[in-house]
Amino acid sequence: MVMKKLFLPLLVLLSLVSLSSQAAIDAYQFDDPEKEALYKKLVKELRCTVCQNQDIGDSNAGLAQDLRRKTYEMVSAGKDEDFVLDYMAQRYGDFVLYRPRLQSNTLLLWIGPFIILIVAVFLLLKFIRRSEDEIPLSETDREAAEQLLERDE
Repeated sequence: MVMKKLFLPLLVLLSLVSLSSQAAIDAYQFDDPEKEALYKKLVKELRCTVCQNQDIGDSNAGLAQDLRRKTYEMVSAGKDEDFVLDYMAQRYGDFVLYRPRLQSNTLLLWIGPFIILIVAVFLLLKFIRRSEDEIPLSETDREAAEQLLERDE
């Protein structure tokens, strides 16, 4: 009986908590659908520097809210994608970009996976060739193989 009395207030409390957590995400109004599409693209391409590998569109951190607001202001002012990304990278470093630009300091980041793949394929081929050449046979295995060969003849 006590559970039934507590169920309704608990349900109301949980629904209020879930509504308040959803209210943390900003809702910006755009006069142009292209600007809105650009804004949505940018908030997915910019990384929250406070959160663990989360874009600013999904983060509730205070810095992410500030970054979304600044992105909204720049997009509303007619700034293009490159301008916004350059501004954010200058202010917060290349870490804020999910796809950092190809520069001398990010070269290893871009070509590193290909180098690792080439080295892995080389080592795999070397291992396969070595295992084909060096199959040691014991005397009993050698005798069994010779008996099989003689039996087939």
